[in-house]
Amino acid sequence: MKIGIDKIGFATSNYVLKLNDLAAARATDPEKLSKGLLLKELSIAPLTEDIITLGAAAADRILTSEDKEKIDMVIVATESSIDQSKAAAVFIHGLLAIQPFARSFEIKEACYGATAALDYAKLHIEKYPDSKVLVIASDIAKYGMNTPGEPTQGAGAIAMLISKDPRILIFNEDNVAQTRDVMDFWRPNYSTTPYVNGLYSTQQYLDCLKTTWDEYQKRHNLSLKDFVAYCFHLPYPKLALKGLNKIMDKSLPQEQQDQLKENFEKSILYSQKVGNIYTGSLFLGLLSLLENSDNLKAGDKIALFSYGSGAVAEIFSASLVPGYEKQLSQTRLEELDQRQALSVEEYEHIFFAEAELDAEGNASFSGYEDQNFALAEIAEHQRKYIKVEKSS
Repeated sequence: MKIGIDKIGFATSNYVLKLNDLAAARATDPEKLSKGLLLKELSIAPLTEDIITLGAAAADRILTSEDKEKIDMVIVATESSIDQSKAAAVFIHGLLAIQPFARSFEIKEACYGATAALDYAKLHIEKYPDSKVLVIASDIAKYGMNTPGEPTQGAGAIAMLISKDPRILIFNEDNVAQTRDVMDFWRPNYSTTPYVNGLYSTQQYLDCLKTTWDEYQKRHNLSLKDFVAYCFHLPYPKLALKGLNKIMDKSLPQEQQDQLKENFEKSILYSQKVGNIYTGSLFLGLLSLLENSDNLKAGDKIALFSYGSGAVAEIFSASLVPGYEKQLSQTRLEELDQRQALSVEEYEHIFFAEAELDAEGNASFSGYEDQNFALAEIAEHQRKYIKVEKSS
């Protein structure tokens, strides 16, 4: 049975911070960000935008009424959860009005979680071929003002509809995962921002890539020559470029090396304008590749490297199906250019605002008219989400 991604959607916030402006405000050389990180802009989420609203918006763009009747599982992968008990998937299931007899839950393992969700979805469809699974990777990366990680923040969500006979790509049966118990990046329950051992995390990312890739090649008798593109987890694009350089096979014909490098450049275009979206970063790279590369064709194999600090890594591949381009957008970059640019002062106020609850746990919000979904209020400590009605 052929199982894979039938549809893919993306959503981000309507605000953007230009990294040249951040560099000026922090008295930093702008090339440290543009060349040292390969980043240009960051999406900035207001208080009314979170993983629920972003995830719902990403999925709402791709789902039909028929899809919502066929979906019997909703999985949200995130490390920005808004509740320690209720899963984000349950909120999103309700906002999207998906048929009630569905299983909804949340997965956590840093930036890796959505890869596990895809594998779970595949196993489910193998057993129930007529069903569809909605997998959402939704996160807000927030490190704090004047921190080393500040230029690698971001906000966004990727939604993927998984089914048999998919119209974009088919998952190949070649997953290889690795787990190692390390503390390179973590966020205790009592902290609103993560703790990061930056150099150690970079080393873990690159070593997990190399060792998992070596094992993948050994198990499946495959090598870089079998792929037209390699997508990476993108905490910031420069790290992924280091990864590509680390595994590049110099014995490949120059033409294929150039194709891999060109497709890498296409895969980072969206991340350069959105920043880090944790669980969604790998799949934002995949989406960017599919919508911007001009050398892909049906049957081409794409390798994917997933990494979540802590750490879990996985390498797997997918093959493009005929007509895949018909399921994609040709205007994504133009849409990103329409976001409202913030000053650094505005960014600091909007991104780090926290809800001010009264004694009964209530707060109401406004200013979300440009969002598709919004956190409208907190009533007795219960978050209340709405689909924003647009005036004609």
